[in-house]
Amino acid sequence: MTDSASILTLPPLFSDEPHLIGVGSPLVDLVLRVDDAFLAKHVPGAKGGMEFIEPDAIHRLISASGRMPSQSPGGSAANITVGCANLGVPAAFIGSCGNDDLAAFYAQALTTQRCQPRLVDHGALPTGRVLAMVTPDGERTMRTCLGAAAALDPDYFTAAVFRGARVVMVEGYSLYNHQLARAIVRAARGAGCQVALDLAAFEVVQANREVIEELFALGIDLVFANQDEARAWNPAGDAAALDDLASRAGIAVVKLGKDGALVARGAERVRVASEAVTAVDTIGAGDCWAAGFLAAWLRGLPLAVCGRLGCLAGAAVVQVAGAQLPRETWLGLKGRLDAWG
Repeated sequence: MTDSASILTLPPLFSDEPHLIGVGSPLVDLVLRVDDAFLAKHVPGAKGGMEFIEPDAIHRLISASGRMPSQSPGGSAANITVGCANLGVPAAFIGSCGNDDLAAFYAQALTTQRCQPRLVDHGALPTGRVLAMVTPDGERTMRTCLGAAAALDPDYFTAAVFRGARVVMVEGYSLYNHQLARAIVRAARGAGCQVALDLAAFEVVQANREVIEELFALGIDLVFANQDEARAWNPAGDAAALDDLASRAGIAVVKLGKDGALVARGAERVRVASEAVTAVDTIGAGDCWAAGFLAAWLRGLPLAVCGRLGCLAGAAVVQVAGAQLPRETWLGLKGRLDAWG
């Protein structure tokens, strides 16, 4: 870790050591409502994908829309970790941010959501942000400026960072920094933790296949992919991609959106049905799905039950704007989890 880095701290509110530690990019979500014509005119690249751009480019897109985006804490691993915290799992999140107002906002937001912030302050760099452009069909196209989130130092990660935790949740966007991804998984393994990996986006899979193979060799216990990510890994179809991923990880999940999900462990195969709901947008759907699954899995529940809670959480978040579920919705989901075990 660089000499200038420090840990952003808040008053001690967490008495339990975390069972789950998420590692990823602390990003402030900027959600902007647009139409397909806006994407065609202003946003090169595939609809529904994610690309990295500079802060000025995000500002230009917002200006071109003539609207102000809503703001909320985000980042895939943080969303998953916060979801687990709301479902009763003692949880913490590690990421790198700037020394600015957005960093303070982010740390307080995690604390409010019962997730312990372990944010590394890299001073000169701004806190990252992601512009999520949501079209009327609920699809989101993302443009991301990582800022300080890209400055997380691989040397920060030792077994001591994760000691006492049961699971380390690794964000797929970390794969762009190969040294960092290796360091996180090695440190987690050194601490005796199981490792969960979310593949994040089909562009992530396409650009980082070699390091994903390395991480599988180091030891991945759970891997989450959506349909596009699974097909980027293995274009032979959903079942073939599931089998391929399951041969490399202890548990593999392929999320199918409104069609539910496929889950595999060894020779076991489970198909889970989704809920029929009207989507406002799809922001955070995969993250909430993974949070529901992990919270049930950490209780030792069957894969079908884990997948069921994942589908319920994913269906809940698509009915609201953005990636954050209201506390009362999480409490309802936790009630279902408590009833199941």
